[in-house]
Amino acid sequence: MTSLAAAQAAKEGGADLLGFVFADSRRRIELQAAQKITRTVKGIGKVGVFVNAPLAEVQAIASQCRLDFIQLHGDETPAYCRAVKHPVIKAVRIRGGFNITAIEAYDVEWVLFDSLVPGQYGGTGVAFAWHEAQPLRWQLKKRVMVAGGLTPENVGEAIRILRPDGVDVSGGVETGGNKDSEKIYRFIQTVRAAQRGGGNAENHFS
Repeated sequence: MTSLAAAQAAKEGGADLLGFVFADSRRRIELQAAQKITRTVKGIGKVGVFVNAPLAEVQAIASQCRLDFIQLHGDETPAYCRAVKHPVIKAVRIRGGFNITAIEAYDVEWVLFDSLVPGQYGGTGVAFAWHEAQPLRWQLKKRVMVAGGLTPENVGEAIRILRPDGVDVSGGVETGGNKDSEKIYRFIQTVRAAQRGGGNAENHFS
């Protein structure tokens, strides 16, 4: 989220979480802008997205923006995650030969499956092979969130295949690089329909 209007649209549409990117990204939001949104849009969870940031910086921003979750997209260690004083969503980039034992070592609230694109830590707009990730999803004894190239057109299929506990979208609900209220509403409606069909996915918008 980078605007108050988009955050309000996501909340009104029925999203569960709002995401704010504090890492280098075209979606990066400045601290004061994030504070304004988080303090204005109430009754919905707030997530701060970071990549290899100093722990003190993460803690300070979490306090100043009243964040409920910290989403880590970098090379953060299990020890780093344990030191974060908020529930953690740890992103992992899905690839062949993925080591499930390594991710089980993370004591986190959620594991977020994202696409592997060399040189990028997230926000790629590229979907990974959902069917190939099925065995990993069912082996993992943690809550799973899915990201990477999700749109109103394909999120239902992703939920049907992976049965995630949550989905994370950004570029898939944008038009011309800005959040599109109509796409946000359609995305949420599709997720809710998939839930009624047997899935169980919360909505996370960043």
